[in-house]
This record gives sequence, structure tokens and C-alpha cells, in this order.
Amino acid sequence: MHGVREEVALLATVTLCGVLLQAYFSWQVIIARRRYRVSPPATSGPPEFERVFRAQANCTEYFPLFLAILWVSGVFFHQGTAAACGLLYLGARYRYFHGYAASAQGRLGPLYFSARVLWLLIALAVLGLVSHFLPVSLKTPVLRKLQWLMTTR
Repeated sequence: MHGVREEVALLATVTLCGVLLQAYFSWQVIIARRRYRVSPPATSGPPEFERVFRAQANCTEYFPLFLAILWVSGVFFHQGTAAACGLLYLGARYRYFHGYAASAQGRLGPLYFSARVLWLLIALAVLGLVSHFLPVSLKTPVLRKLQWLMTTR
């Protein structure tokens, strides 16, 4: 069992960090509700509250997608690379949340960066799965060709 733990320890750590970040975002909505006197179940109020609420909702909407591709890319491509990308994504979402809370424009830079990281994780997941399903007879020539392409540029 120890070997399996090592194979996913970084992914599990990034997952836990993501869950804690989601909890932090939810807590910020509670604080904003109190500050701006917006009682549940209302989701509208002053623009300052609505930005915090929408930032949290958006982060929550993307979280399942992030987790799925984090784990697929980590298991089938490389755990360390996926975990590093995961930390970059979480940092961007933190900046997105606080940027959005300050102003609608403040969300854009971190939003675009986090989207690029998601696309990178998707690409890593696809590459890992394609490599996994390639027959051994094709895998070696394909990997050699990729290695040659990466070193000649």
C-alpha cells in the first residue's frame, strides 16, 4: 500500500489544498453576507457582495473539472508535473477571487491564466492516456519521434 500512496501523494496534497481554498472562498461569502447585510437565500445585494458571491460560485463551478483533469494527468502523465500545474491553478484562482472581489476587471488576468493551466492539464491528460493505450509496437517509435522533435527545436 505504501507504493500506491507515494504515486498519488502530491495529487492528494493539491486536492486537499483545493478543498481548503474552496472552504476559504465560502467563508468569504459568509463574511460578505454579514458585512453587506444580505441574508440567505438572497444572492443579490450591493455590487461588492455580488462580486464576492459570483467569484465563489465561479470557482466552485470549475472545481470538479480541475480535480478530474488533475488526477487523470497526474496518474497517466506525471504526478509532479500535474501537481505543479495544480498549484499554479489554485494560486491563479486565489488571485481571481480577490481580483473579482475588488472589481469585475480585476478577475480577467487570473481568469485567463487559470484557463491556460486547465488546458495544459487537459493536454497532459490526453497525452498520458494516448501513451497508455498505444500498443507497445507503436509506443517506442512515437516516443522517439516526440523526443527528437523536442530536442531539435
